[in-house]
Amino acid sequence: MRRLPPLKSLQAFESAARWLSFSKAADELFVTPAAISQQIKQLEDFLGIPLFYRMTRAVRLTEDAKAALPLLTDGFDKLAEAVERLAREDETGILTVSSAPTFATKWLVHHLVDFSDEHPDIDVRIDASLETRDFDRDGIDISIRLGLGDYPGLHVARIFDEELSPVCSPRLMNGANPLRSFEDLKNHRLLHVDWGKLTAQSPDWRMWAKAAGIEDIGVKRGPRFSVENMAIEAAINAEGVALVSHSAVVEDLKAGRLVRPFDLTVKSDIAYWLVCPDRHMRRAKVKVFHDWILAKAV
Repeated sequence: MRRLPPLKSLQAFESAARWLSFSKAADELFVTPAAISQQIKQLEDFLGIPLFYRMTRAVRLTEDAKAALPLLTDGFDKLAEAVERLAREDETGILTVSSAPTFATKWLVHHLVDFSDEHPDIDVRIDASLETRDFDRDGIDISIRLGLGDYPGLHVARIFDEELSPVCSPRLMNGANPLRSFEDLKNHRLLHVDWGKLTAQSPDWRMWAKAAGIEDIGVKRGPRFSVENMAIEAAINAEGVALVSHSAVVEDLKAGRLVRPFDLTVKSDIAYWLVCPDRHMRRAKVKVFHDWILAKAV
C-alpha cells in the first residue's frame, strides 16, 4: 500500500512551487495564503525535509523540491486526465445491466426494443448471471436481482409483485391424461424450481396444493431446476407442469406456447428488484432506465 501525504498538501506545494508564491497558489486554489502555508508545513513535517527557503518577500525551492516538482506536476496532469476519462465514460450512451437470467430472457429482451426506440442514444448491455456482480469491479450501472429486497446500503426498487401458477404445454390439456381438475395433476410430472436460500418459505407445489385444498398429488416428485427458465422450457416441451412466476411466462402465454390450466395463484415474497448504489441514480442513463422499467412493469 502506498504511503502518501494528504492530497491537499501535495496540491498546495505543487501550486506554490510553480508560482513561487503562496499568495498566487492561494488564488489558484481558492483558499487563503495562511492555508497554503499550513498545508506545506504539514507536508514538510510528513517528509521530514524543508521544501522552501522562506525569505522576507519571496520563497525559493530547495534542491529536493526542485527535483520533485516536475514529477508531481506530471502526476497531477495524469490524475486530471484520468478523472476526465472517467467522466466521459460515465456519460457515454452505454448502459450495463446485470440481470437474473430468467428475467433477462423472459421479460427484458421482449421489451428492450421499446426502450431503444424511446432512447436511441442509450445502448444497453445485458450481463445475465446468477452471480451477484460487483458494481465497481464489474462495471455494472444497475442490477436486476431476484430476492427479498434486503440490499443494505443500496438503492432498491421492487419491479413488481410476483404470483406463481401452474403452466404447461397446450398438448397436455387434451392428451392421454387431460388436465381438467386439480386432481388430474397426479397423472403428470411436476416441474420444480429450486429457489435456494432466498426465503425460508419458498413458493413450491406443496404451498400451491395447500391453497387448492388437494392432497395425494405427490408434490415432491418430479425434476428440480436451479433456474426458473429451465423449468419453463421443460414445460413448453410438454415434459410436465411447472409452477412458475407469472412475469416469466407472459410472452409464452401470449404466443400460445404455454397455457394456465388453473386460475389459482399463490403469492411469493420473492420478487425482482432494481438495485444500484445511490450515486448511480445521479447518472442520467441509469435514472432513465430505472424509471422506464418501473413504468413498463405496471
